[in-house]
Amino acid sequence: MTLKNTRALTLVAGFLLTAPLALLARPDSATAPAATGGAISLPSAPTADQTTAAKLVYGLLSDSRYAYRPRALDDALSADMYKRYLESLDGGKQFFTAVDIARFDAYKNKLDDAIKSGDLSPAYSIFSTYKQRVDERVAYARGLLKQPANFEFNGADRYDYDRKDAPWVADTAALDGLWKQSVRNDWLRLKLAGKKNDDIAKTLDKRYTNMAKGISELKGEDVFQTFVNSYANAIDPHTDYLTPKSADNFNMTMSLSLDGIGAQLQKQDDVVAIREIIPGGPAARSNLLKPGDRIVGVGQGDSGAMDDVIGWRIDDVVAKIRGAKGTKVRLDVIPAESGPDSKPNRIVLVRDKVRLEEQAAKSEIIDIPATDGVPAKRVGVIKLPGFYQDFEGRRKNANDYASATRDVAKLLVKLRADKVDGVVLDLRNNGGGSLNEAIELTGLFIDRGPVVQVRESGGRVSVEGDSDTGIAWEGPLAVLINRGSASASEIFAGAIQDYGRGLVIGETTFGKGTVQNLVDLDRWPANESARFGQVKLTIAQFFRVSGGSTQNKGVVPDIAFPVSVDATEYGESTYDNALPWTKIAAVPHTSYGNFAPLLPKLETLHSSRIGSDKEFQWWSQDVAQFREERAKKWISLNEADRRAERDREDAKRKQRQSERKQLGLTLDPLGDDSNDDGLASSERDIVKDAAREKLADKRPDPLLRESAAILADAVRLLNNDRQLSAQVLPTATRPGHWAD
Repeated sequence: MTLKNTRALTLVAGFLLTAPLALLARPDSATAPAATGGAISLPSAPTADQTTAAKLVYGLLSDSRYAYRPRALDDALSADMYKRYLESLDGGKQFFTAVDIARFDAYKNKLDDAIKSGDLSPAYSIFSTYKQRVDERVAYARGLLKQPANFEFNGADRYDYDRKDAPWVADTAALDGLWKQSVRNDWLRLKLAGKKNDDIAKTLDKRYTNMAKGISELKGEDVFQTFVNSYANAIDPHTDYLTPKSADNFNMTMSLSLDGIGAQLQKQDDVVAIREIIPGGPAARSNLLKPGDRIVGVGQGDSGAMDDVIGWRIDDVVAKIRGAKGTKVRLDVIPAESGPDSKPNRIVLVRDKVRLEEQAAKSEIIDIPATDGVPAKRVGVIKLPGFYQDFEGRRKNANDYASATRDVAKLLVKLRADKVDGVVLDLRNNGGGSLNEAIELTGLFIDRGPVVQVRESGGRVSVEGDSDTGIAWEGPLAVLINRGSASASEIFAGAIQDYGRGLVIGETTFGKGTVQNLVDLDRWPANESARFGQVKLTIAQFFRVSGGSTQNKGVVPDIAFPVSVDATEYGESTYDNALPWTKIAAVPHTSYGNFAPLLPKLETLHSSRIGSDKEFQWWSQDVAQFREERAKKWISLNEADRRAERDREDAKRKQRQSERKQLGLTLDPLGDDSNDDGLASSERDIVKDAAREKLADKRPDPLLRESAAILADAVRLLNNDRQLSAQVLPTATRPGHWAD
């Protein structure tokens, strides 16, 4: 696909349709960006490269030839940047006071000049105060732990945890009140989990210490990225600046591959440990590493110096371990079963390309049993977590480049061989990815035709579609979506709906209707190495072939499930600077079917079935309970109340598990092990936590099963009612075998 306004950019990684990148905020100690070797002193001025990068970002975002909705970098935008920068640092309003904000207000209309000139001292000044406030809060929290009287939970106190819309507190004394309730809640959670007072105090003291350490170890490039993103996100919610390191990680995610040893790492205290071994990688093939092993030293090649990496930030350790395919890396490793002071083992591995299979498309088959003389059906399910593509591999015409469409096509061949009666494509929480993949994936289910319309900033509309003849799957199709389905997911689901090619089931989607592209800021200076980073830039808006946009409104399902997340809480509609919904002219496209006459019958069958479906009922009850509790935005600090609530949850889980046994349902693999343990991820046993995460993936999924049942209903109804079948799927245009 070619867009007129972006040809001059010599684009780097293809067209992107993704949910927004997260801003750097207060990091978890397990994954916090931190300086190699410990605390650093942040510079008061940017580096020469950062000054250049800021100016290049300004040139892109202020130019209508590139940005879809450019905004003049003036005092009004400066004020917007100022608000977003404060939110990125202290979104919960737990560190700054109104006194701090009054002092920062001097910068409110000066941040535009800071970007233009590359003098980012205002950003560093605000961050310096933030770091100081974090240290003060941590010192206060740690002091509370030494006073047992703070941890009596007999009164009517409560912890107000949602402060997003609250005003900045007046002074330090007011912050003390907020933090006292927060610390008391942390203590109560651990107490309810059965921890003793001494253990609770040690756990929380370490947690708060690590919080301060994570902030103190941030580098200038982290502050720079956060500040420049306050500018990028002020343009629109999906424009982001990425440092060279962030850009590498983003491209790795898109390509589902990396060059390294094939191990997922996690920070625990001062040591990086192995959380998971990736199948097929060098670590797995060597049989020398296992989950829980701790990496304390890294060396390059056969004789490079060994770096002691204890206390390093995790991304610096990862950077040392990754490297070009075929090169060697030496690791000093303390086995999981050995004490922290044990002598490490020296391991040598040869790096290789590692495919991140866990994030790739996967399939399974759901058997829908026969009922009341209605024959059984087998429904294939394909779970697609993202529209990934290895852009570089595709450009090089590699035979094995990662592609969501290619993977799904292979799974469809397998499901066809397994003689399934229909296919459900599960796009829940699929935040998007490559536009090309969305178009090509649609092409697996239609026989040529337009898929999406793309409007550039100048108003020119191009139509992108599938030009290949043939259909990979002609049979019954359903698409399962939820509020986390965004961008490329919405293009695919919208096209399937517009063509009448399949049923769309679930919740209304995210509502992101814009196209982004990665622009390499090193293109203009023609650098041999990455210095300035990249911009994920909004360059266009997409529209369905029916003319409507998914922007803000999303894709509305044909058969709706209860809403798990309200549109006021999550989705495009929550952004204050999101593009409005609009519509353009439709483009001619085939109508394979019209499901409107079928939907009332499917709704009736669906309602009847979930009336006796225990898992679906339990899920609905849990969603309602979650939304009710979320709306409160506070939690009681009365131990008796919290213990009674915990006991009710325990009883509910045990009762459900008992009913599963009685009814012959699949048991919850977590069993009764679902209580809040009060711990952060970095505080848990890494091996047990990873195993528990795997078990959670195998929990009963009533929404997926019900989606398969709805598709099976559609097949049965169309097979048994020729008149209805003729209405829904006209013989002249239906693509295959919905009805025999």
